[in-house]
Amino acid sequence: MDHIFAKIKGHVKKLHFKIISDHTLFDTIQIDLDACVVYDPDHNLDEDAWFKVEQFTKQPFCSLDFIKADFDSKDYEDLQKAQFSKIAYIFSTQGDDFYFQKISPSLFICKKFIAFGEAAKIEENENRLVVNTKPDAVYFKNSDTLVFRNIATISSIFNGIDQLFKEATKEEVSQFLKLPFISLINDYNVDSVSKPNRKRIALAMETLAKMSDQDRTDIFAYINGYCSDTLNFDAATGNINISKDNDLKLLIYAIEQRFYTTLIGHEKRLANSIQAVN
Repeated sequence: MDHIFAKIKGHVKKLHFKIISDHTLFDTIQIDLDACVVYDPDHNLDEDAWFKVEQFTKQPFCSLDFIKADFDSKDYEDLQKAQFSKIAYIFSTQGDDFYFQKISPSLFICKKFIAFGEAAKIEENENRLVVNTKPDAVYFKNSDTLVFRNIATISSIFNGIDQLFKEATKEEVSQFLKLPFISLINDYNVDSVSKPNRKRIALAMETLAKMSDQDRTDIFAYINGYCSDTLNFDAATGNINISKDNDLKLLIYAIEQRFYTTLIGHEKRLANSIQAVN
């Protein structure tokens, strides 16, 4: 039997309550988990694609006990009318899976409606809560996998999940900008680095750490081959001048080898998102 529940805001002993029993809230999502993308903050999802976190219950940000334990709807009291405005998110148990939707104030509606059933009738001052066409996240219990599309949307449901997009600290950014092949000009400095680039730096540092000395030599030839017109690259000294945030972004994209040449037409391109192909 499927049920719908709500998590209410506030520091109270019980946070989760039952809204409706014996009802399926969302259409069943058919997802090929093998085709889902392991979360990458710099990846732009296709329209029908989802991010995934595997072994979700083993992650430090999986703090929802009802996911980890055997779920029993009888353990939950009914939501009271006075609590409606305090709903933070709703979730629906559908078979063995959990469907989640974050609730924002804009989803609460109190207006006059013409309701069409067997006959039309006027409904006034009825509180409504809008249910989206698709859930914000789905937890598939049998595979212990969480899927979602926007991490900012679900960060208030799964506290701590934003650690998936590690952002380089100021010290790490400073360390990166002091790499011997980077020259800062036009007063560009640590404080000039944008938040998106701080996330990219965290990924680039991991990539550089895995490179051999030969790999680093090869990457400079790669950068010169693709970025000679957009980055001020001195092949003789191996220095790259960084004067603005876009320069830094292009350098990081080059370190991540996002530039490529098409087989037909030999057109040079930049991959805005990448996904490893096994």
